[in-house]
Amino acid sequence: MRAALATANHILAHEGVVDAFGHISARHPERPDRFLLSCSRSPALVSAEDIMEFDLSSNVIGSDARSPYLERFIHGAIYQTRPDVQAVVHSHAHELIPFGVTATPIRPLIHVAGAIGAKVPVWDIAENFGDTSLLVTNDAIGRDLAAKLGSNTVALMRGHGAVVTGSSVRNAVLTSIYLSVNASLDLQSRALGEVKYLSAGEIDKTVAALLGEAPAARAWEYFEKRCRSE
Repeated sequence: MRAALATANHILAHEGVVDAFGHISARHPERPDRFLLSCSRSPALVSAEDIMEFDLSSNVIGSDARSPYLERFIHGAIYQTRPDVQAVVHSHAHELIPFGVTATPIRPLIHVAGAIGAKVPVWDIAENFGDTSLLVTNDAIGRDLAAKLGSNTVALMRGHGAVVTGSSVRNAVLTSIYLSVNASLDLQSRALGEVKYLSAGEIDKTVAALLGEAPAARAWEYFEKRCRSE
């Protein structure tokens, strides 16, 4: 799992979903009351040896003295409230920001983005915490974000970025990549006229088409090759 998380970080960095900031975690495969997340490093530099272990209150397990991510509480809070979630991505993808600071919702318009779901809520930290750095720096803020996410796959964070959940590291990565692609295409399409988005039925069918075992494995192989070859 640690090697897979390192690869996931590299893929997300190569595809521009994360840059110097952002991170991906995975629920511990043998201890569902814990999760795995890198120490505080830029995603492109993360190695398997950088992966740390946390409880669901985002406390470091053991005597590991390395600096953790300040926003590890995003991950712990979501794992606390969503037992179905096995991986969480937090990104600052620039394409998403316009949809988090306006009243325009982001909706899937391309088949590979169906996994983002029909509803993408926007979480505004100011609603319950006033003026802040917009960072998720404790469990209370993390749980507030998790509550806004609810049962959805994705939530935008006003003026900040997004969280993406998945049933696996692979699925969370693919959903994150195509969430950003969809945002770019949506902004381009609006300039041309009225946009026709995926229907509820199309969303259901396209999720299986992207995140089914065979297509997801194919996509993961492709993105891993891209980040390894450059």
